[in-house]
Amino acid sequence: MVPTYWSYIIEGLGGLALFILGMRTMSEGLQKVSGERLRRLLEKATGNRLTAPLVGSCLASLLQSGSAASVLVVGFVNAGLLSLYQALGVLLGTGIGTTLAIQIIAFRVTALALPAITVGVLLSFFSKSRRLSQLGGLLLGVGLVFFGLSIIEGASLPLSESAIISGMREGLPSIRLAAVLLGALLTFLVQSGSATLGIVIALASAGVLSYDAAIAMVIGEVAGAALIPLIASVGGSQTAKRAVVIYLCISWGAIALGLLFFPLFLRAINAVSPGDLSLLQQSGAAPHAVAQALRPYVARHLANAHTIFTVASLLIFLPLLGFFTRSAETLLPARRSESEPRPRFIDTRVIKTPTIALVQAWSELSRMGGLAAAMYRELVSQFDSYNPKVVAAIRDKELVLDVLHRDMSHFLVALSRETLSLERAVEIPAMLQMVNEMEQVGDQTEAVLNYLVRKKEERLRFSSSAMEELKRFATKVGEVVSLCERVLKGEEDEDPAPLRAEVALLQEELQASHLRRLKVGKCSIVAGLLYGDMIIAFCKISELCFSIISQKKGIAA
Repeated sequence: MVPTYWSYIIEGLGGLALFILGMRTMSEGLQKVSGERLRRLLEKATGNRLTAPLVGSCLASLLQSGSAASVLVVGFVNAGLLSLYQALGVLLGTGIGTTLAIQIIAFRVTALALPAITVGVLLSFFSKSRRLSQLGGLLLGVGLVFFGLSIIEGASLPLSESAIISGMREGLPSIRLAAVLLGALLTFLVQSGSATLGIVIALASAGVLSYDAAIAMVIGEVAGAALIPLIASVGGSQTAKRAVVIYLCISWGAIALGLLFFPLFLRAINAVSPGDLSLLQQSGAAPHAVAQALRPYVARHLANAHTIFTVASLLIFLPLLGFFTRSAETLLPARRSESEPRPRFIDTRVIKTPTIALVQAWSELSRMGGLAAAMYRELVSQFDSYNPKVVAAIRDKELVLDVLHRDMSHFLVALSRETLSLERAVEIPAMLQMVNEMEQVGDQTEAVLNYLVRKKEERLRFSSSAMEELKRFATKVGEVVSLCERVLKGEEDEDPAPLRAEVALLQEELQASHLRRLKVGKCSIVAGLLYGDMIIAFCKISELCFSIISQKKGIAA
């Protein structure tokens, strides 16, 4: 059977599938050895403008994708692990990690692809050692990457002789911006800068892409990689949005400079790369034999192009990070979003990095504690004067707590399926319990609010002594709620036992006084029942908060 263009296209798509599978397998193999080290690296190394890009390059190398690393950075910012200044430094460094991966791919050790796959499979499936098994997964991924690239290049060679491809190859360099946009689109669709550049290298080496167009697509990869975290920041914190918008502006600024000085850029690439590809820069200038002889050097030139562009961008924009950080407030003004009914910190896109996802969950739980405490303070203010706007604000916060309860529960259940150390895994059931109890605190606070609204609407009266005792009890329970809020934030290590004893004693006195008033007729039956319901609700709020405090301290111990 004579091969057709369709058979070559199908073969190329199969090679692309193997290449992407290899990138993912290699990424997973690298991530399995990171664990808790990732968080410690972030905490120690992101405070300095020189070490922050190093963290970004390590992340991109670990994930084998600068765009995946940038999405992870958005999750770090949402979790409160990175400030705007730190995030910008890490994002700038992700390109270095991508260029390291491309330099490895450009060496084109295709002869080692099948042996690497063989050894990788043997170690992955037959080794009893966990570390050797992880190494096998890494080798399997590396082998699939190079094997997939060889298939793509082999299938593309016959296509390079097509009249349609030749016409596109001649027309694309004349519109460099079109090639840049094509590279950005391909990166956005593949969701991996490393994968995009691997494809560009394979197509350019086979002659499907002209040299100039391939260089422009390498530049375009930077734009596509910057768009991916922009999508990831939707629904995230204001800091995360500022970081990705500034990063996008930096990326497009670098691309504009690259296109403006494109001839100088090409000369710099030729100066540091093996083989003189100047003959390939103009279509039709090189004889077929010469072009074929120069093809093996294309991969090195494209990899060096990405390296030069990335390093130059880093050197130009890294000193300006302080300026960008100070200008962020003007670029994206802050707005109040505490009562928006959606999660602020948790992000399912980083759930495959469970140690970071767990930090996000704690941040969201702390936010729930702050919302419940704010609800309670607003509730207590209603004892002195009824304010419909405050009532509406309390109900809005209760709605937020309900949404966070649902989303946090889904997030924690999904997180429980990931691999965590035993010490961290035991936190998830306790957090689920605390999330449920915090939502119940909101329910009981709203219940007391409904009792107050009913008292006003039905014109029920409490005696002055009853009202004073209820206010005193509400204030004491408020101390418990505030303590719970501080404990969730990690700001308090106070023993809650004395406060618990005070609340219990005050509750007994309140119940005894209430019964005395009912006996002597100072309180009507309807008002007395409502008063009793309010006492019960306050007691439930107190017990729920003490339970949360106890569980949090148990985990921290």
